[in-house]
Amino acid sequence: MDKKLMREVIAKRVALELKNGDVVNLGIGLPTLVPNYLPGNVKVTLQSENGLLGMGPSPLPGQEDRYLLNAGGGFITALPGASSFDSATSFAVIRGGHVDVTVLGALQVDEKGNLANWMIPGKKTPGMGGAMDLLVGSRKVIIAMEHTANGEKKILRSCSLPLTAAGQVNMIITEMGVMEISREGIVLKEINPEFSPEEVQAQTEATLIIPKNLPEMKLVSLS
Repeated sequence: MDKKLMREVIAKRVALELKNGDVVNLGIGLPTLVPNYLPGNVKVTLQSENGLLGMGPSPLPGQEDRYLLNAGGGFITALPGASSFDSATSFAVIRGGHVDVTVLGALQVDEKGNLANWMIPGKKTPGMGGAMDLLVGSRKVIIAMEHTANGEKKILRSCSLPLTAAGQVNMIITEMGVMEISREGIVLKEINPEFSPEEVQAQTEATLIIPKNLPEMKLVSLS
């Protein structure tokens, strides 16, 4: 499966987790694709931590507005009725528990729900940003990422990189399947029919809990 299709599959499946009325924050990178695949009957309010409530889908090429950017510097759109405000107000929204779902990428995530997504020791980084606030302030945290990176496993028994937050991840969605963090470990809830349970486990360091009757991943289109 090529990289573009992987990202499409992940974004489509994440979109299915969003419900009417949710306030949703999307991290930089792959999560920003999610609004492009929201079902027409689902209305959510997208929040950008740099100070926008009511973010729309990515603009078409040539229609970018240099005054409309997300926290990662990418071009966005604003829906009718959107509001903009300073970052202090934005983080008051996040820290006050008003964000229902946060979707973030990851360098590593482990079976305890720990997340490392902000730095690799020895490499320059601008800082953690708002990820730690989003992880502890949101009601549900979804990790949207490719299952591996350059052949290296990313779903681990224990993160080896500096943590962004501990024990806050609820769900992991990759091109291979949908996983939930439970007290017993990581449960494989759905599988992409392109892969077998054995293949998913082979690409995962943590031991997956795999139900006998494992449903296929929803909203996956391989055409």
